[in-house]
Amino acid sequence: MVMRDLHAIYLAARDPRVPWYAKAVAIFVAGYAFSPIDLIPDFVPVLGYLDDLVIVPIGILLAVRMIQPEIMMEHRAAAELAGKGPVSKVGAAVIIAIWFLLAVGAGWIAYRYFEL
Repeated sequence: MVMRDLHAIYLAARDPRVPWYAKAVAIFVAGYAFSPIDLIPDFVPVLGYLDDLVIVPIGILLAVRMIQPEIMMEHRAAAELAGKGPVSKVGAAVIIAIWFLLAVGAGWIAYRYFEL
């Protein structure tokens, strides 16, 4: 059911009847969920899986509430027929960019702290 809703909000994000702000939330949630890279890697104890258990369901709930029920029902039916959801290369690129910016920020802070 979660995968069906993820695929449905991905499809809804491409629908011209959906408002731009709902599209933005839907693209972010679907991109994050379908991305092979997590914000917090799964090998980090507890937090690695906690982000998937918290961010994704809350994002799905928010996106579904922002999209009109008729449109959501239509895209849920299409997602049921399609089966497996898409893999988001854009979502992966966003997560990689976030990790890169965090690493650069940490390096800058370390440089400033240890500067002689």
